[in-house]
Amino acid sequence: MAQRAIVTLPDPVLRERAREVSAEQLASSEVQALIDDMIETMRAASGAGLAANQVGELLRIAVIEVAGRNPRYPYKPPIALTVIVNPVIEPLDDERFAVNEGCLSIPDTRGVVERHVNVRVRHLDRHGAAHDVVRRGLTAGTFQHELDHLDGVLFVDRVADPATLTTWAQFEREHRAAFEQRARELVARVGS
Repeated sequence: MAQRAIVTLPDPVLRERAREVSAEQLASSEVQALIDDMIETMRAASGAGLAANQVGELLRIAVIEVAGRNPRYPYKPPIALTVIVNPVIEPLDDERFAVNEGCLSIPDTRGVVERHVNVRVRHLDRHGAAHDVVRRGLTAGTFQHELDHLDGVLFVDRVADPATLTTWAQFEREHRAAFEQRARELVARVGS
């Protein structure tokens, strides 16, 4: 395993749609090593997720994990390490939640994005097994964020009001307490 450099805006790879991964590709030692490297890179950066685009690979693979108290996202509920390959997300209803998001590929920037509260996620794991799960609340938002990356969409593209864009320091000073309160209420109501 090795840490990889995280690609940042304006690198064009972040704006490209990643390609589907075939069963043969997924089983290859190269793709399995990529997945291991993505996990190590995400953990080293204290991320909640990382898409292959973010390490310069245009494959429909993302890794997601929130373990313990993540210093970047201490308000997020735990998410067991999940590798998603060729994911498809379907909203289960029209309920949305305003999430103050950040991204490892857009350092020192946060902004408010509307995300679906309840989604169904269909994907393969790193071994090719199919999964069909429902994700709710902040966890649903994390999965949507990573799928956006695989489609070449960044969270700043989904910010409806540019006035919500802030630096991390400004978020900490002026917005974090109110956002964390709303996030805790959402988690209490719908779960992770």
